[in-house]
Amino acid sequence: MPENMAKNWPANPPKLHHTTFTTLRMSDMVSWYGLVCGLRPVFQSNEASWLTNDEANHRIALLSPPGLKHPTDKGHETGIHHTAFEFGTFDMWLNNYIRLRDHGILPFLMLDHGITMSVYYQDPDGNGVEIQVDGFGDWADSSEWIANAKEFAENPIGTFFDPEKIVAAREAGLSFKEIHERTRAGEYLPAVIPEDIFLPEVW
Repeated sequence: MPENMAKNWPANPPKLHHTTFTTLRMSDMVSWYGLVCGLRPVFQSNEASWLTNDEANHRIALLSPPGLKHPTDKGHETGIHHTAFEFGTFDMWLNNYIRLRDHGILPFLMLDHGITMSVYYQDPDGNGVEIQVDGFGDWADSSEWIANAKEFAENPIGTFFDPEKIVAAREAGLSFKEIHERTRAGEYLPAVIPEDIFLPEVW
């Protein structure tokens, strides 16, 4: 990192507050984010909605201005790949996977990044949504690892896994630490390894 880059950073940086999407599927999007992420509408209309799942006034905003059009090749165009939500514990994260699976909502991508174990979904408009748990259970430890681990520098994308094998491993009594280590070692690979991490095209 160039030394002069850090000198230009603000001493007190703002924190990420929310992400805004445009949509032609307002009702479907509000319902989906409620089911998947527990985001409830603070305000909802056909033109705009603000959703939150904590004390903030909103974390996701949805806008539907006149003249809006669907993208032509969203899965392969530059822009935001996904928005991420984090659970505080491995059990909450895995229980949420099971809950969504039982609602018929399945991830299109599953990766152990080292810093996190993550499953990736798509909302009704095809936007990526990552649901993750910290791989170390502590931001300080995972920050130290991502900054200094040779393993991450050599493989920043991570190791693919089959979430059902993770469910079975927990049922067999393995701890989060054991599952995380075995996942990174490739013990829970899916039957088919994805060829890329593009968002699947839904249009």
